[in-house]
Amino acid sequence: MAQDKVEKKAAEKKAAEPKTYYYNRELSWMDFNARVLEEALRRENPIMERLRFLAITGSNLDEFFMVRVAGVKEQVHSGYEKPDDSGLTPKELLAALEKKTHDFMDRQYSCLYRSILPVLKKTAGIEFLTPEQMNEEQLQWVKKYFHSVLFPVLTPLAVDNSRPFPMLANKSLNLAVRLSAKEKENKGEKCFAIVQVPGILPRFAELPAAEDGTRCFVLLEDIITFCLKDLFELHEIKAVLPFRITRNSDLTIDEDAADFMVEIEKSIKRRKRGRPVRLEILQHGDGDTKKFLFKALDIGDREVYELPGPLDLTFFSKFAGIPGSAPHSFAPIRPVTPAVDFWGYDDIFKAIREGDRLVHHPYETFDCVVQFIAQAAKDENVLAIKQTLYRVSGNSPIIASLIEAAENGKQVTVLVELKARFDEENNINWARMLEKAGCHVIYGLAGLKTHCKIALVVRREEDGIRRYLHLGTGNYNDSTAKIYTDLGLFTCDESFGSDASSLFNVITGYSRPPEYKHFVVAPHGMRSFFCYMVRRETENAKQGLPSGITVKVNSLVDPELIDLLYEASKAGVKIQMIVRGICCLMPGIPGVSENITVRSIVGQLLEHSRIFRFENGGSPRIYMGSADWMPRNLDRRVELVFPIEDERLKQRAFSILETLLSDTTNAREMQPDTSYEHIDLRGKKKLSAQLAFYKDAQDRLKALENASKDSVLTPIHSAEE
Repeated sequence: MAQDKVEKKAAEKKAAEPKTYYYNRELSWMDFNARVLEEALRRENPIMERLRFLAITGSNLDEFFMVRVAGVKEQVHSGYEKPDDSGLTPKELLAALEKKTHDFMDRQYSCLYRSILPVLKKTAGIEFLTPEQMNEEQLQWVKKYFHSVLFPVLTPLAVDNSRPFPMLANKSLNLAVRLSAKEKENKGEKCFAIVQVPGILPRFAELPAAEDGTRCFVLLEDIITFCLKDLFELHEIKAVLPFRITRNSDLTIDEDAADFMVEIEKSIKRRKRGRPVRLEILQHGDGDTKKFLFKALDIGDREVYELPGPLDLTFFSKFAGIPGSAPHSFAPIRPVTPAVDFWGYDDIFKAIREGDRLVHHPYETFDCVVQFIAQAAKDENVLAIKQTLYRVSGNSPIIASLIEAAENGKQVTVLVELKARFDEENNINWARMLEKAGCHVIYGLAGLKTHCKIALVVRREEDGIRRYLHLGTGNYNDSTAKIYTDLGLFTCDESFGSDASSLFNVITGYSRPPEYKHFVVAPHGMRSFFCYMVRRETENAKQGLPSGITVKVNSLVDPELIDLLYEASKAGVKIQMIVRGICCLMPGIPGVSENITVRSIVGQLLEHSRIFRFENGGSPRIYMGSADWMPRNLDRRVELVFPIEDERLKQRAFSILETLLSDTTNAREMQPDTSYEHIDLRGKKKLSAQLAFYKDAQDRLKALENASKDSVLTPIHSAEE
C-alpha cells in the first residue's frame, strides 16, 4: 500500500514537471498562421489567392485573440502561475505571444504593401486609391456615393459627460473623431465622437476607371473620412483615427441552467460585451485621440497594435472574388459528379447494400451525402433518421431534408451542438426549426461537446430491418465541403449499425457506454485505444516485427500521446505525422524523436480529414474520424473514429496517405527547433497532393464512363422468345 502511494506521488510529480520536448500550443498555432502568410507571399500563387491567404491570416488571428489570447490574459489577471507542459507560466507565455503577434502583424502589412499591392496593379490592373490620389471624376463619384448611400446609414455618436463611450461591437471598424466647436460660446472646446463604419455595406467600392484603364477601388472608411465634415457641421474636425476592437469572446456557459438554449443566448450577448483584448489603430495617429481611446477602453500599451492600414484585412477575402478575378485565381476544383463509388446508381441504398463506399471531398461531390438524407426523407420504407450536427451551412439542404422526413412521419432525432464555437446562433435557429417540424432535438451533452460526424438511417426491407450509415471526418456542411478535404464512409454492415444504435442511445438517453465492436468513441474509450495502439507498435518494434505509425490530424497537442510517440521512436518505430496546425511534438531530436517526421500541408484547400494507420505487425489497420490528438477531443468531447475494413477501400485509404506524404508543393517539414522548411525538391518530382487527388477522381470517373461506352450491347428479346 505504501509502495502504491510512493509510485502515485512519483507519477504526479512527473506529470507536474515541464515536458522538455513539448512546444507550447499557442506559439505553435502562431507558427501555423505564419505558414498561411507564406502562401500570401508566395509568388507562384495567383495574386487574388494571395489576397485570400492574407485575409485568412487576419480571420485566424481575430479568433486567436478572442479565445486563446483572451484565455491567457484571464489566467494572468487571476494570478494563476502554474507552468504549462512547455514550462511557460501564463505571464511568460503572454509576453512571448505579445511579441510574436506584434511581429506577425508587421509581416502581414509588409506582405500587403511590398508583395501584393504592386503585383495587383501590375498583373491585374487594380489599385486602391485614397481621395488625395483621385481625379475630379472619381472625387465627384465619392461625394455622390456618400450622400446617396452612406449618409442615411451613419450615426455619429458624441462622447461627453452626458453621453458615455458607446458599447462597440466586437471586430467592428470605427472612426474616432476629435472635434473643436465652431460656435462662439463654445469655440475651440475639444470634444470627441465615434462613427462606426457600417458592416452591412461592402467594405470597398469601385470608382470610375483611371485614364490608363486601371480599375480603381476605394475603402468605405476613406469615403467617410473625406466627407466627415458633412456629419459635423457645427464643429471643426481636428483629427480622425480609424480603430478596431477585438473582445474576449470565449463563452462561459452554465450547463445546469433550467433552459440551456436560453443560457446559450445569454452567453452570446455577453460575448458582445467582452473585455477588449486588442486595439488596432492607424499608425501615426493623433496623440489626444489615442489617449482618449486608451482611457475609454482601459487598454494597456502591449494590447495596442499601430498599423499602416487598412485595418481588418479580412475584407480581402470578398475582394478576391470581384468580377474579372478568375484569371488571377486558382483554377477551381469542381467536384466530380457523381462520386466515383456511386457511379451508375440512382438508388443510394442499393449502392450501399452492394458494398461499402468511400468518398473523398471536395474532389468528389458532397451531393451523395445530401442525397443520402434526401432519399431517406422521401423513402416510404425508411422508419427513422438519427444524425449529429456540429456546423451546418446557412441554407442547409440536409436540415431541409430532416424537416421533410419529420413531416413525412418518420422518427427523426438530431443532436444539434449548441456549443459549437461561433456557430451557436446559427445552430439555435436550426434547432428551433427542427423542433417545430416535429424532430426530436438534443442540444448536446452536459460537460461535453458532441463533435462526431454520423448519420443513421433505419429502413424496413424484405429481409427485415437494415441500418445504413454515413460516417465522416468533416461537418455536414455543403458549403465548407467545397474547400475542406474530408472523407466519408457509407456502409450497411450490421455490426457497424449495431455500434451506431448504441452510440445514439448513449447520446440521447442515459445508456452506459457499451463495448463497441468497431467504433472508437471518446470520451470513454478513445484515449485508451490510441495509447494501446502506439504501445503495441513500440512492442512490435522491440520484438523485430513490422511496425510503423502514420497519422494525419489537424492538431497534435496531447502530452500523454506525445510521450508515447517519443517512446515508440526510441524503440525504432517509424512515425510519420501530417499535422496541419498546432504541433507540440518536436521531431528529429537525437535519442528522443529521430524516427519521427512532421509535415504540414497548407494549400488551395483546407486539410481537415483525420486518418490513423498502424502497421500492426504486418497486417496494417487504418481508421478515420472526427478526432484530433488533443486533450479536448480525447477527454471532453463525443468523438468517433471508425475502421476501414473493406479491402478495396483500405488500399485506397493507404494510397491517400502515401500521396499526402509525397507532396512536395504545399508540404513543409517541421525541424527539431520547431521551425518549418519546404520539402527539398532535389531528386523528387513536383507534386501537389490536392491536385493529384483531383486528377485521380477525374480519371477514375472517366474510366468508368469509358468502360460503360465499350460494354457489350445486350438485345432485348420478346417475352415469347
